[in-house]
Amino acid sequence: MEEENRKVNWAGFVETTIVNFFQEHNLEKLLVEDGMGNKAKLTRQKENSIRAEYTSTTTL
Repeated sequence: MEEENRKVNWAGFVETTIVNFFQEHNLEKLLVEDGMGNKAKLTRQKENSIRAEYTSTTTL
């Protein structure tokens, strides 16, 4: 259950804090990695929307 919460927390972090930072600084691309296998890539699209791709790694 804890691993599942971590996935939700990473997704929530990317979709709020990271997206807000991306918007605030008017960035075109941003790569984020937390050192524990979680990664996110944000890219600004032509119509000024944001494409966010993120992964979460779990150790079993």
